[in-house]
Amino acid sequence: MRERAMVEAPVNRPMVQALSLTKRFGNLAALDSVSLDVAPGEVVCIIGPSGSGKSTLLRCINQLERIDGGAIWVDGELAGFRRTSDRLIELTDKEIARQRLASGMVFQRFNLFGHMTALQNVIEGPVTVLKQPRAAAIAEAERLLARVGLAEKHGAYPSELSGGQQQRVAIARALAMKPRLMLFDEPTSALDPELVGEVLAVMRDLAKSGMTMIVVTHELGFAREVADRVVFMDQGRLIEQGPPAQVLSAPEHPRTRDFIAAVLP
Repeated sequence: MRERAMVEAPVNRPMVQALSLTKRFGNLAALDSVSLDVAPGEVVCIIGPSGSGKSTLLRCINQLERIDGGAIWVDGELAGFRRTSDRLIELTDKEIARQRLASGMVFQRFNLFGHMTALQNVIEGPVTVLKQPRAAAIAEAERLLARVGLAEKHGAYPSELSGGQQQRVAIARALAMKPRLMLFDEPTSALDPELVGEVLAVMRDLAKSGMTMIVVTHELGFAREVADRVVFMDQGRLIEQGPPAQVLSAPEHPRTRDFIAAVLP
């Protein structure tokens, strides 16, 4: 097991605190001393060019990637380590899986089980991981499928659903695990343009409900409308952050200005 020197927990307990994160893939610095706080109930949209470290940051927060330096707290709990009297000891895979339950993640690809119906996909985690009674899990799954506008599709298999419908099932599946934080990794990038709106509508509803959300997105209109804060990343670094009106309409950093000018018509 890896050991690490003691790290002091944040005092004001944001939902997420990432402190001086570094992550390397060979010679590539995917994250270069990135620090980011996200308050409970806040919606943060992360924008930037491909390869800027946006998805890697989400994967590190959700412990799908192991960080090479720095520290992450999710809801006050240090990710990946447990505290002893004078040091931190790396968690086992089982302990990391328990920590990961604090956050739900929705990916670019829907990752649904093809041999399961929409309802079965949604109840799989609550029944097998959370050990919920099947009847209670089904009732909650039906409520969540209705919430994402798919009440009538509970018996449909992924092959019978459009891409937008599959992504909405994936969101319902993540919500069924009762996360305190939702992470979205470009959830509309694999969709045909006419299907993007139905997924963004579900995400708007989540934001209005007070769910803490970190969203990696190329949908700048959505970021402008829904985000409390927009973060711009480039080459593994956090370049600029602030209210949507400031970052998207009057960015201060030249690299942000160049990116916005290239993306917006």
